[in-house]
Amino acid sequence: MLEAGKTYDEVQAAFRWRIPHRYNIAADIDRHADSGRTAVIGLDPQGTVRRYTFLDLKRASSRLANVLAAKGVGRGDRIGILLPQCPETAIAHLAAYRMGAVAVPLFTLFGEDALEYRLADSGAKAVVTSDESLPKIEAIADRVPALAAVLTVGADDPATDFWNCLERARDDFATADTGPDDPVLLIYTSGTTGPPKGALHSQRVLLGHLPGVELPHDFFPQPGDLFWTPADWAWAGGLLDVLLPSLHHGVPVLAHRFSRFDPEEAFQLIATYAVRNTFIPPTALKMMRQVPNPRDRHRLALRSVGSGGESLGPDLLDWGRETLGVDINEFYGQTECNLVRSNCASIMPVRPGSMGRAVPGHQVEIVSEAGEVLAAGELGEVAVRRPDPVMFLQYWGNPEATQAKFAGDWLLTGDTAHKDEDGYFYFVGRDDDLITSAGYRIGPGEIEECLMRHPAVALAAAVGVPDPTRTEIVKAFIVLRDGVTPSTELVHEVRDFVRTRLAAHEYPRMVEFVPELPMTTTGKIRRKDLREREVQRLRTEAKNGRGA
Repeated sequence: MLEAGKTYDEVQAAFRWRIPHRYNIAADIDRHADSGRTAVIGLDPQGTVRRYTFLDLKRASSRLANVLAAKGVGRGDRIGILLPQCPETAIAHLAAYRMGAVAVPLFTLFGEDALEYRLADSGAKAVVTSDESLPKIEAIADRVPALAAVLTVGADDPATDFWNCLERARDDFATADTGPDDPVLLIYTSGTTGPPKGALHSQRVLLGHLPGVELPHDFFPQPGDLFWTPADWAWAGGLLDVLLPSLHHGVPVLAHRFSRFDPEEAFQLIATYAVRNTFIPPTALKMMRQVPNPRDRHRLALRSVGSGGESLGPDLLDWGRETLGVDINEFYGQTECNLVRSNCASIMPVRPGSMGRAVPGHQVEIVSEAGEVLAAGELGEVAVRRPDPVMFLQYWGNPEATQAKFAGDWLLTGDTAHKDEDGYFYFVGRDDDLITSAGYRIGPGEIEECLMRHPAVALAAAVGVPDPTRTEIVKAFIVLRDGVTPSTELVHEVRDFVRTRLAAHEYPRMVEFVPELPMTTTGKIRRKDLREREVQRLRTEAKNGRGA
């Protein structure tokens, strides 16, 4: 644990990794089972509050492990977890870790196509889901050959109902004797030139995240801390930045995710439950900033606010100090290697626009294409040196992509940046075509593949278009099949086609029908040309608007 009361240089110099030879995340969290402390506070949409102690989590996850084992699920098997931010999600994860299985987090807004790909590609043997999401699993079950068991929270059938099955199971389970490098978590990232890739993490991933949580949250934990995030636990930002580190430290987590983020309700939630620590994505912060005089109506007890995914800018940082009463500390990472750079205003000056300095324990540099470390001021790619406890093991079933992710011992993030003389990094752009929208990193490949399944579409490209609220929104350029006529109705149809099959945050908010797409000589779509065209269009519109 990072020690407060020191300078950044002192904290960095004193840090040492302590990775045990045998380690299991569930066993780690079991350390608090006899404390009597609350682990998860579940708040459902109807306002019902459910509190679970660490002992409750241990018993419930052991029961679930016994249920899954009886259904033939064992060590190394993949378990899909298609649940919203709720206590059952934490229980399902701990059960998978306890078994030595591999948890596969799945976003509840995923459509059938997105779920089918991830479950089939991972070879998932079981799924834990809710009654709201069950119809999607039922629709694709025959196309996921390895799937043998489905447990559902709120199922009509007692034989498959989550809680009914747990009630009939033993509450003790022999936790798997795992090492720090044994696989435990498979999180699918957005693909840029093809389907999503599964980033496989090992048991040590929790330990690797700890300094990256402790630093931006001002030496977390402190007495009285309580964590909440609007980020879904199906993503690294919710699961690995909030839930698991909090449970490791014995800190309670508030489980509540809005079906649609409401900034006023967010303030109310933070005040009502005396939330002390929160990770809030930039888009949510921008929405909260629009709430007039929140401190006049809400008594806030915040101690730390972290944010990441895109630069906040000086105005939003000033608003955080004035309205939230804390410095918003920005951090940086990606699913494959998360929380490796951060700000911490209490021990180092925050420089607006910077993603901060290296988190203790991580060697992060700007490198050339050949993996050579560049000097201050030189433009290059953000890279992390291996070995590193937070770093992924490999892309699932994709050794070529795994190899391409590295230049020697440097993991390449795909993000272009430069550093100053004091080691602060400044993000410039992406080498790939990822779209950053409302805090989500969206790959165009999966969107384009979905669009191509529409009967009217002959060819499609998806790019990010600048947006003042979401940073970027998805725009689709579509070449229609012969004989198909563009129309407003077809625009709506295409947008809904993607929304229902992939996810609400991935559908194209803008659609343009074009006669052709710019291509390279090898037949690849030149998305860069499309993005540059959109930037020029926005500049022209802004200029014409000023002149009117």
